Amino acid sequence: MYFVDVQGTLISDDDKLPIRGSREFIAMLEKKQIPYMIVTNNTKLSSSDFYNYLISLGFNFNFDKYIDPLMMLESHVSKDAVAAYGTEEFLQTLKIMGYSFDYKNPKTVLVSIKKDFLPDDYAQMIDFLLSGASLVGMHETSIYAKNSKRYPGVGAILKLLEFATSTKYSVVGKPSIAFYEEALKMIQNQDKSATFKKITMISDDVKGDLGGAKEMGMKTLFVTSGKYKTANEIVPFLEKELRPDFVYGDMQEILEQI
Repeated sequence: MYFVDVQGTLISDDDKLPIRGSREFIAMLEKKQIPYMIVTNNTKLSSSDFYNYLISLGFNFNFDKYIDPLMMLESHVSKDAVAAYGTEEFLQTLKIMGYSFDYKNPKTVLVSIKKDFLPDDYAQMIDFLLSGASLVGMHETSIYAKNSKRYPGVGAILKLLEFATSTKYSVVGKPSIAFYEEALKMIQNQDKSATFKKITMISDDVKGDLGGAKEMGMKTLFVTSGKYKTANEIVPFLEKELRPDFVYGDMQEILEQI
């Protein structure tokens, strides 16, 4: 059984096209009827739009095998008085979902990803948090890769804000317990015997995705087709208990080994 990440794992961070072996891997799971979930931290497009984009690329799976943070958001964050930060696409998606923004006296500071956060953005967030707003991240990705450059991910920004304000944060998407538990419930619709110990998580985010998966008892496969160029950039510096079980270059290498 598998949980499979998308950005940097199935599709490239640069051109958003399928990575070598990714479509074939999903096709293999479908053909052999192996239970799996596509678990992505997509926040730029609506859940249905991003799913349809993956289908347009040649990935063939039903929507009931897909989960992202936007599908969890309404149960975690009230729709009123939100100070949201992220790409314009993310902000527009929130508006369509019925969220109202408040950049004067918000109840919640909601952080997603973009490459060009400004110092004044951080200053505003800090003021809101020191005034009592709660801090929520759409996910806890360690690094954001775009145009062959690597930026601090949402997880790094949350850590910054926590250190600056002593405000604890919660996370909607990966690697939150709530997100993985919801994904487990969904995969149990395919196989009622599914447990975390029977699931292998595949991702390019060895800290933001695989560390949390490892803590929950999952086996972890790290692919270096996304955020990291080689395993040596990050794996030797992880705590031993959080290091991935296996490292592969891309999905094609995994496909050749199973």
